[in-house]
Amino acid sequence: MNDYSITIVSYEKKGVLDDITAVISSYGANISYTHLYVEKNNMGSINLELDHVEDIDALIEDLDKIPEVKSVELHGSQLDIYGKRIIIVGGGAQVSQVAMGAITEADRHNIRGERISIDTIPLVGERNIAEAVEAISRLPRVSALVLAGSLMGGEITKSVKKVQEENNLIVISLNMPGSVTKYADLIVTDPVQAGVLAVMSIADTAVFDISRLGDNIKY
Repeated sequence: MNDYSITIVSYEKKGVLDDITAVISSYGANISYTHLYVEKNNMGSINLELDHVEDIDALIEDLDKIPEVKSVELHGSQLDIYGKRIIIVGGGAQVSQVAMGAITEADRHNIRGERISIDTIPLVGERNIAEAVEAISRLPRVSALVLAGSLMGGEITKSVKKVQEENNLIVISLNMPGSVTKYADLIVTDPVQAGVLAVMSIADTAVFDISRLGDNIKY
């Protein structure tokens, strides 16, 4: 069994999505991610990430038989192409320093065959950061979260606990005031080093295992 990504172009018509998902379900495949958008001339594009596909050729052939489907294109999965993903959230100055360490370390591992990408979003305000953290549950390929700020707690802490429970996510925090540090897997004082350790914690080519450090370790 393999994972694949397919792009389906079809006419925008009631019931088309039901027909597509019914075919996919009949093959026992799981849809792990989908993105749908409507183009011009009543045409729509659907990008689907599929897990556990036994016979992708037969699946595509049956999808092509749906009258409203214009074309089906096969791609490698996003995980194969872009690999694992680290999200850095917090204040602009801290985020940039964490990103510096993460991008430099990711480059070292990617040269050796890894595929690790780094995403950043500088934000201020408890509600804004909490919403960004909670939205990680809806993003594909995220393996680690780095909280880069000067003070985090309250609603942010609630969001961190939620994504940890739902996604089994590695959470690294800068050493700062606030309750969020009580729930981070690793607390790091130097932001550049936080970025480096975030990459090392998810890289298959690294020997660093964050689980061996114990709970809530400060570094």
